[in-house]
Amino acid sequence: MQDGEVIIERRGTAGIIRLNRPRALNSLTLPMIRVIAEALHGFAGDGEVASVVMSGEGERGFCAGGDIRVLHESARAGDGLADAFWREEFRLNHQIASYPKPYVALMDGITMGGGVGLSSHGRHRVVTERTRLAMPETGIGYVPDVGATWLLPRAPGEAGTWLGLTGLDIGAADAIHAGLADLQLASSRLGAVIDALSVLPHGSSSSDVDALLQGLAEPAGESRLGQNAAMIDRAFRFDSIEEILAALAGEEGDFAAETRRVLSTRSPTSLKLALALLRAGRRSASLAECLGRELGACLQMLDNPDFFEGIRAAVIDKDRNPKWSPANVEAAKVERFLKPAEPPLSF
Repeated sequence: MQDGEVIIERRGTAGIIRLNRPRALNSLTLPMIRVIAEALHGFAGDGEVASVVMSGEGERGFCAGGDIRVLHESARAGDGLADAFWREEFRLNHQIASYPKPYVALMDGITMGGGVGLSSHGRHRVVTERTRLAMPETGIGYVPDVGATWLLPRAPGEAGTWLGLTGLDIGAADAIHAGLADLQLASSRLGAVIDALSVLPHGSSSSDVDALLQGLAEPAGESRLGQNAAMIDRAFRFDSIEEILAALAGEEGDFAAETRRVLSTRSPTSLKLALALLRAGRRSASLAECLGRELGACLQMLDNPDFFEGIRAAVIDKDRNPKWSPANVEAAKVERFLKPAEPPLSF
């Protein structure tokens, strides 16, 4: 397939999947998810394919996540498209996490939400000097999904809690520090990476791909999250948003002040639900368990006023000024969102 919103090709022994919506920062639609899942299945069974590469067209983004405008319209219409989208997207995330062949994600540019799901569950996660990675959902009245509640709790200390609650974007060094990526390459060398992968012998292992990538890697530099790890761990170790905000108020320095300011702009309901999901993810035994729990929460969010208000402010009216309901953290209740999905997510 050489046209359409996903381009599938074989180059030598490399199976290549290229997201092809550069004007939309390669944001995902349900048809795209289905094409990717089918391509991965086909490459897995193709003896001529030694590795699979996932990349995004254009210079601005790998993948900005799911097309939230479409999800917003589906929720308004009650047509079930959002339910189908999340179910198939989450199954794709699980497929990537358990993929039998070396899977290389080239996370060049914006990598957010669903883009993290397409990349950070993979075996070989490559970032560049242009990478901006985030799980920005609390800023749009939603919650981290695509298995982020499995990934983020396994970051060092409370770095994942910071990422999931603030929704702020990070660069290559921080992505590697948080365990969401493995190494940095110059964006100018990504073509050379694909060329090298295309001549790998059949049956090459993940260790072979590691060696190839390490041979092209460059230093990622200092991690801002690493530099502020002690403060992040002190402030975000609590299990309530109120305690986290109070702890941040007692911390000195610009990083703590900016973190507290950002949290004050996020949906109070999303913050509480995200924290509950992250803590549950820390206790979970598998990615599948986290994805199932996330789906239940996502489906309940379709009845949450903040979901509509957040997307309105971000992508419909673009005024960047959401009016959250309830407007204070103390009033936000999350229990009703923690209902299992019906039917349960299957893999």
